[in-house]
Amino acid sequence: MIKTKWKKFCIIIFLIVFLYLENNQIEVSNFTIDMRELPREYEGFRIIHLSDLHNKLFGHGQKNLVNIIENEKPNIIVITGDLIDRRRYNKANAILLIEKLVDIAPVYYVTGNHEWWSGKYETLRNDIESTGVHILSDEKTEIIYGKKVINIMGIDDPAKYYEEYAKSDNGIRIINEKIDMLLADIKEEQVTILLAHRPELFNLYKEKNINLVLCGHTHGGQVRLPFIGGLMAPSQGLFPEFDGGKYKNKEVTMIVNRGLGNSIFPIRIFNKPQVGVIILSKKFD
Repeated sequence: MIKTKWKKFCIIIFLIVFLYLENNQIEVSNFTIDMRELPREYEGFRIIHLSDLHNKLFGHGQKNLVNIIENEKPNIIVITGDLIDRRRYNKANAILLIEKLVDIAPVYYVTGNHEWWSGKYETLRNDIESTGVHILSDEKTEIIYGKKVINIMGIDDPAKYYEEYAKSDNGIRIINEKIDMLLADIKEEQVTILLAHRPELFNLYKEKNINLVLCGHTHGGQVRLPFIGGLMAPSQGLFPEFDGGKYKNKEVTMIVNRGLGNSIFPIRIFNKPQVGVIILSKKFD
């Protein structure tokens, strides 16, 4: 009897420790992106990619997360949406994080669906802008080293246009128009990076003259099954095609970040919070 109780106790302790680590131990994932168009000045350019914080706190004052990012010495930091969670809206942890990130490197941000669903985005936007973050709301800007340019552009999550989005072939028409508008005066030989919350629109992204697309939204499938991948993702359902990682079609590469926090389902399994490190490299034929 005593042995049985001891075994149960050990199993419970193991599960508690396992689930704690799965949801709090940050995993750093490196991706090297080869580009023919990349100017030599940008060889080794480092991008930290974060997504789907959902209010989560990593250590006092976000210390654990900030230390990891600082040690990676990024040239820029990008955030692809869902800094907050609409069901338990609390912007404090998000603002705390980005206030520290802007001291490390320039930060670029696009909205996720939760920002719009919260009904409080206008106030949140003002707070984010006040920190010095570059909000790309269907907008673009340039990163310039010497005389060489990389274009970085961002599109708002389709939740912004919910009623119209729902009537427009899953939002493809709306997103297509927004991307075409942003690409209109970009030279074909220039490198372009797109920040977009949703990866399920990859078939649209790959038709455009975009070198690198950075997304989130999936939470890595929340539960990841060995040798199979994510179990379920929003907008994709069971066994999503784009759950996390690197996807490539000809010269277009999409990186899907597995995210940092949780939303409806509060637990990650075999799917630790992720910080993406993207390294740009010149591709030679």
